Parts: sequence; structure tokens; C-alpha cells
Amino acid sequence: MAFFEMKYHSDTLKMGVSLNVILPEKAKSMIGMNGVQSASYKTLYLLHGLSDDHSIWMRRTSIERYAAEYGIAVVMPSVGRSWYIDTAYGVNYFTFVTEELPRVCRSYFRGMSDRREDNFIAGLSMGGYGAVKAAMTYPEVFGGCASLSGALDFTTRDRPNLNTDVKWIFGEACNSSAEFAGTKHDVYYLTGKAAEEKITFPKMYLWCGLDDALIEGNRKYSALLDELGVEHVYEESEGNHSWKWWDLHIQDALRYLLG
Repeated sequence: MAFFEMKYHSDTLKMGVSLNVILPEKAKSMIGMNGVQSASYKTLYLLHGLSDDHSIWMRRTSIERYAAEYGIAVVMPSVGRSWYIDTAYGVNYFTFVTEELPRVCRSYFRGMSDRREDNFIAGLSMGGYGAVKAAMTYPEVFGGCASLSGALDFTTRDRPNLNTDVKWIFGEACNSSAEFAGTKHDVYYLTGKAAEEKITFPKMYLWCGLDDALIEGNRKYSALLDELGVEHVYEESEGNHSWKWWDLHIQDALRYLLG
């Protein structure tokens, strides 16, 4: 695999941004890895959690090795503590990730396919929320999504520890993200709306550990998908909110999405 540390000026965010990109590389002499490359390849947009940045998946997991098995590109952007939301102050992180980033990456890395079935989005915790939100907002863009320990109840459960972030994202008049239940920020609402519109749902993989504080939100979301008749995989198993488990279960997500 080829590894790129990329910086460019984002017109959407009106500032410089950082991201890591790994690309499939056909090389016969790599020890312990097989090189797989084609003229057109699939892409996974892989999102970080609340306390991290674009470097974290490379530092905490073997994502490069896992991606090599499938010959896919992986794009890992940095969005701060934005919750992948277009903020009230014009810093539009959701638009950056879902619209600008794919366009810019394809302009630099010409092998990235733009077909729906070749594009996937995944993330952990805050990034799990961002991945599901992106897939439900743009089901015509992403053929699959995965959420590991996703904070899927971001807009349906008051989180006092996030009050400062919420004011920065939504504006000083907002006291809780729960005020945005039933809006474009609410993945439960977006999923119900997509079902009403009879869209073709992306492949969906969800995992959460039994000792994770976010498990009830994941159970609730899976139950909603069941109620709506949306095919998906939801798994619970041993684990908490830590990298030991995300490194393990991103492999399960890739097997399901790309198998």
C-alpha cells in the first residue's frame, strides 16, 4: 500500500486541512503483504472520534494491512470536535466530508471509482454517527456504511459534558444537541425519512461492546432498522469504548461491506 500525508486548502472550510490516504499498490516484493491494484478501485472514508484526528486509525489499528487484502483506498480526514456537522458559524464539516473530500480525492487519485457501489463510509463513536448520517443523507453516494460504538443517539439524549461543543456547533442559543431531534442531524429521523421515500439503503454494519456506555443507542437504532425492514448487521460482543475492539471489529465491517 502507498501512504500519503495530505494537506490542501479546503474551499468549503475556508482553511487548510489535513488527511491521511492509503492507496492500493501492486508490488511483488512487499514482505508479509500482497499487493492488489486495479485501474479503478473502491474507497472507504474512515472517520475519527471526538478526541482524535486524521492520524488515529493509522496509529491505533492495522487498517493499512486490512485494506490491502481488498485492494481499496482509505481516506481519513480530520474534523476536530465538529460531530461532522455544518456549524452555525459557517464551518461546514459535513459538506466537507460528504461532497468536497470525495471530489478532491478523485482529482488527485484518479483510480478512485465514483460509483455508488464502490464507495463506503465508516467510523467510530462520533465518527460512527457521522458515517451513518452521511449514508442516510446521501444513500445515492455511499454503497455501504459501518459504525463501531457509534454515538447514534447524539440528538436524542442530553449530554451535559458536550454543552460547550454544542454551543460552538449550533450557536450560543442552543443548550443541548437534544434540541435537534427530528432534524437533519438526527440519524433516527433521517433513516425513517429514507424508508418513507423508499430509497435503496446502503449495506449497513453496526457493532457495539457490551460494556460500552453507548450500547443502548445502538440497540435502539438497530431496532428501528428492524421495524423499517432495513437489512443490516448489528452485533454485540465483549468490549468497551477502546481501540482493542475497534481494531478487531473494523475487520468484521470490511468483510461484510466488501465480501
